[in-house]
Amino acid sequence: MTTTERIVHHLQALSETRRLEVLDFVEFIKSRSREENAVWSELSLASAMRGMEREESPYTLEDTRPN
Repeated sequence: MTTTERIVHHLQALSETRRLEVLDFVEFIKSRSREENAVWSELSLASAMRGMEREESPYTLEDTRPN
């Protein structure tokens, strides 16, 4: 039996009120996961960009002007 099948089996034995509690918990876990992913994404970008403000640009203002 898969994990999903086991969860469904247990859910079927619960009252509607308890199933709503389970749904609330699942939504909480999903939101927490999204928040954690956002933090890691931000940290990754910050790490990648670290020190770039001190690097000399390979471009000049002339490069940014349209032809």
